[in-house]
Amino acid sequence: MCTNEVLAMFGSTGRPEVRTATKWGAVAVAAAAVAAALVVPPGAAAQAKDARQSAGGGASAGAALEGVWRSDGYQQYLTVHQGEMRSYEYSAAGCLPGRLRLTAGKGAPGHSGVPFRDKDGVRWLTLRTTGADNARLAPAGSVGEQRLERIAALPADCARPPAADPVHTFDVFWATLRENYPFLRAKGVDWDAMRAKYRPQVNAGTSDDRLFEILSAMIEPLHDMHTQLRDATGKRHTLNVRPGTFFGDEKYRDRVAAVTRAQLPEKVEEFADGQIQYADLGRGTGYLRVTIFAGYGGKEGPVGPDADAAILDRALAAVFTEKRVRAMRGLVVDLRLNGGGADALGIRIAGRLTDRAYTAYTKVARNDPDDPESGTPPQPIRVRPAAGPRFTGPVAVLGGPLTISAGESFAQSLMGRTPAPIRIGEPTQGVFSDTMQRALPNGWTLTVPNEKFLDGDGRTYDGTGIPPTHPEPVHAEADLANFRDPALKRALRELRAR
Repeated sequence: MCTNEVLAMFGSTGRPEVRTATKWGAVAVAAAAVAAALVVPPGAAAQAKDARQSAGGGASAGAALEGVWRSDGYQQYLTVHQGEMRSYEYSAAGCLPGRLRLTAGKGAPGHSGVPFRDKDGVRWLTLRTTGADNARLAPAGSVGEQRLERIAALPADCARPPAADPVHTFDVFWATLRENYPFLRAKGVDWDAMRAKYRPQVNAGTSDDRLFEILSAMIEPLHDMHTQLRDATGKRHTLNVRPGTFFGDEKYRDRVAAVTRAQLPEKVEEFADGQIQYADLGRGTGYLRVTIFAGYGGKEGPVGPDADAAILDRALAAVFTEKRVRAMRGLVVDLRLNGGGADALGIRIAGRLTDRAYTAYTKVARNDPDDPESGTPPQPIRVRPAAGPRFTGPVAVLGGPLTISAGESFAQSLMGRTPAPIRIGEPTQGVFSDTMQRALPNGWTLTVPNEKFLDGDGRTYDGTGIPPTHPEPVHAEADLANFRDPALKRALRELRAR
């Protein structure tokens, strides 16, 4: 997932709802829904009992979902009452209303379950029962499912108005990271020591400026772009890139785009509001550039993961034609300026690059507040051959520190294909997990990752990023000044030698 700041910096032309929720984790989905103060649904416990009693007797799937659900990992409760879904987030510091408010879709549920939509009709997740007291939640655009267990009722503190003072805000912030973040040990950060150092500096009179300064200082050593703090206005936020990353500004990215364009032939096909580009580079070599995995409908077009998937499918059908695939001898996939988005879109592209099914990566979420090594049952995420024409020859992937989030998971999804791609450039940014956007008591938002994307050896590339097999400088100043692209030049040389 990439936060709204990252997507905005990378020039997504999606509407604000799109830029606030990519890598559609259940709570990231909530950021795209209508914010509301939540209360315990009346009769929730009774409806849960009624649903359990009737689930085996022909009750509709929608009725069977009524009640209160607790997630395995993700530390949230979901309530479904008269077709409306709401969320609550919990930690050792208490239970807080989440921002999610969605409505069950009308009509009979599909094979995958009941879709839940926002007020504009955009589907953000699907919920299905797997037994009287068990269910699965599938965030739209994400990969894998989250396991839910029915409970009798929400804990009592979920109904109490939360205290919004600085001390309680600090406690929720600290507890949320302690209980969900899986990489504290790997990053060498002692979170208990952080609390001991900073909590005495917070009291009822601590100003917003000082509190933001303290919380920002606590997460800065994580150097994790998926761990961010944002105030209620969205104007003040952190951006914790990996050390050594040059993020640049709009002028910098314009220079990169100009240098990249100069390497390509006159004819470049553009799709998805310009976020996907394709060019034939001659001698049977194709070039596919993807700058983001979200917002494909542009400023005025359709919004949401389903719309993005449909637009992507049309783009892939136009790129991977039977005639072109027959003539293609190699493909360059350029992800060097990719701001992330929805993992499922990368899996769709990978399906155009294989003739056999394989595991892209395995997804595990942290699910024990006291044990960072405890995780949900592993979910292998599979790549399956697409129905249309496919290219199965040599692939070169261009990546670097501005290959972020879903851009990285896409690169990881290609590593298991045959033949394996060569990776040219520099290590990617090193952030893979879906993110949970947690509403702090004072109205600020904390973004936290809680998942690992594991390769076949059980390794995660969080922090380090995916390394290149063929190192080359990525958008170095000297190369930009002289309109050179050594990584692309290396990719062409390597592919044409195969």
